[in-house]
Amino acid sequence: MKLGIIGSGKIVHDFLTTADKIADLELAAISTTPRSKQIAQDLAEQYQIAEVFSDNDELFSDPNVDTVYVAVPNSLHYGVVKKAILNGKNVICEKPYVATVAEAKELKQLADEHHVIIVEAITNIHLENYLAIKRALSKIAPIHIASLNYTQYSSRYDDFLKGKIAPVFDPAKDGGTLMDLNIYNIHLAVGLFGKPEAVQYYPVMQKGIDTSGILNLTYPEMQASLIASKDCYTTPRSFIEGEKGSIFFDGSTGVIDRFSIELRNGDTDSFEFNHYKHRMASEFNDFVKIIDNHDTKTADELYDHSITVMDVLAQAKKSVAK
Repeated sequence: MKLGIIGSGKIVHDFLTTADKIADLELAAISTTPRSKQIAQDLAEQYQIAEVFSDNDELFSDPNVDTVYVAVPNSLHYGVVKKAILNGKNVICEKPYVATVAEAKELKQLADEHHVIIVEAITNIHLENYLAIKRALSKIAPIHIASLNYTQYSSRYDDFLKGKIAPVFDPAKDGGTLMDLNIYNIHLAVGLFGKPEAVQYYPVMQKGIDTSGILNLTYPEMQASLIASKDCYTTPRSFIEGEKGSIFFDGSTGVIDRFSIELRNGDTDSFEFNHYKHRMASEFNDFVKIIDNHDTKTADELYDHSITVMDVLAQAKKSVAK
């Protein structure tokens, strides 16, 4: 994969720290705004990125780029992804994918017409620990309760209270805790349990944006409570509870460093299967294989998963308006 990166924000800095752990990845280019070009140049020098652009069209025209990693504010995803596809580039788009299911379906149709791959970058469903948890569900089944928690006091929350609004707290830029943090819980719940029958979101609203909230998902014989917060502090713990036992883990639902299984007979074991220390390494290793092999079957499966997540998000937003 010859990767062109669009964006130079926090997530790009984070990704580049683990880029050397991704097999068969070439950092071909980075593009950012003219205002941030020096940041991009510094990143290019530090991580040996071949080209630096301050105009995305130049990156789209670069023949040495076959895949674009879209890491810009949420509200810009659709436009950037569409232009990348129209220029014949494969696309890795940061979560959340785009604003609506209709936009996602349009982009997928365009990608198919241009014979390129499009995938959503979401860490947890590519982690080895996630896959192990999914396999272990039968050990505690039938499952009736799940509580997934991603609480992370935002480094931008204090500024938000003072009136300085970053994109992650800006409703006009598709910010908020549902889109920024609870989306990890949704991906995890959909991956483990499938599409829910009913969705209801209970947000804590400040200055017109959800700074924390609880999302309830109803399944035929199970209730899932998805908790996320950017305005509270705790070490979060997530539980999956069944008749034969429970699975639980501490920390971010986007990382899942380790997990434990506690059975009703008293047996308890802890497990660590993740191959990499950095949460983004597994997903990008998967993306390289999918794109380099033009594995449309796996890409389509990931797309179907993303569409289900987007449908849950749409229902969650609609439920607040009732």
